[in-house]
Amino acid sequence: MKANPGGNLDPDKVYGRDELIAALWERLETQSVLMNAERRSGKTQILRKMLVEPKAGWKPVFRDLERIHSAQEFAELVYDDIQQFLGKGVRAKNFLQRLLEENETDYINLKSRTWKQLLITAVEDLMKAKTAEKLVFFWDEVPYMLESICRRDGLQIAAEVLDAIRSLRVEQSRFRLVFTGSIGLHHVLGKLSAGGIPTSATNDMYPVAVPPLTLFHARRLAADLLDGERIASWDRESAAELIALEVDCFPYYIHHVVAGLRIEQLAATEPNIVEFVSRQMVSSADPWQLAHFRTRLASYYPIGDDARNATIILDVLALTERASDAMLVNEVLDRSRSHGAIVNNRDDFVRLLRLMDADHYLSRDREGGYRFRFPLIRRWWKLDRGL
Repeated sequence: MKANPGGNLDPDKVYGRDELIAALWERLETQSVLMNAERRSGKTQILRKMLVEPKAGWKPVFRDLERIHSAQEFAELVYDDIQQFLGKGVRAKNFLQRLLEENETDYINLKSRTWKQLLITAVEDLMKAKTAEKLVFFWDEVPYMLESICRRDGLQIAAEVLDAIRSLRVEQSRFRLVFTGSIGLHHVLGKLSAGGIPTSATNDMYPVAVPPLTLFHARRLAADLLDGERIASWDRESAAELIALEVDCFPYYIHHVVAGLRIEQLAATEPNIVEFVSRQMVSSADPWQLAHFRTRLASYYPIGDDARNATIILDVLALTERASDAMLVNEVLDRSRSHGAIVNNRDDFVRLLRLMDADHYLSRDREGGYRFRFPLIRRWWKLDRGL
């Protein structure tokens, strides 16, 4: 097996996700899914594996919605996907039935209809059709699309898109979706709420978090990549485990480490692995695009001093003695204030902590204490900030 950082993988090269995929298919029998995942966690590879190896009786359609910028473009995309699934015979039957029953001449050119009419018509056609397979949409980067719709069509239209999709899920019991996105959907919902347009657009969807690989599967992936790239090692299993631990078991970074060792013609020794990862942490070229965790703060937290305070919170938590050490809210608040955070309201501070948890910067222990969710990001943050 060859290292392929960031590339599309064959289904048999996607490690450690079979149980999660089985659970997703089982959940789709009863409801749609909201997949929550940090970037580089492998969520897109999970969807692609499900696309290529669907459960019997299902027909998945994968769409990356990042390129969609308006409600009309979105509705036309869904309409086209559904019509392709139904086939010519069913499409003609649906058209004639509507023409006779409703005498709506604008069905002659369905795409002249409003985006909402087009979307509803398409899904109703899908639900009426007697097909051997059930269609499920895998919609990746939904938040990006909604952000674009907010900018082009306005907040109200973005909310209407979400509400229309939710209404279809409620009214059409067999209509199934999987939403994913590297930007949390809660940011879009927060923007709508701040604009006076609250929506319960996803409260009927089942939330699923995509974690990094288990150590067992991360170690196996690293070992197979070392073999595939024919990289010498003092102890294959020990080298594979070290690679997995150095990058928090993220498959993307495991691929990167092995690819880097191969390109630089380095043996998989402990010093080489540790030194290679360390260089990625401080490289001005930022080959792992870790600066994204810093630069996205301004867009994630645009309200008042939130972005500045989030930076300080991360500074404070990066300075704990161990990555596993957690701080309770009041301690984080006190230390953040001593580092220059501007906090006028404790509730606002708690709100920001919860957002940072939802955005995978932080996690909470059973006592309610906060820490960095991923030691790898904590390590990079300390270096990047010179702490």
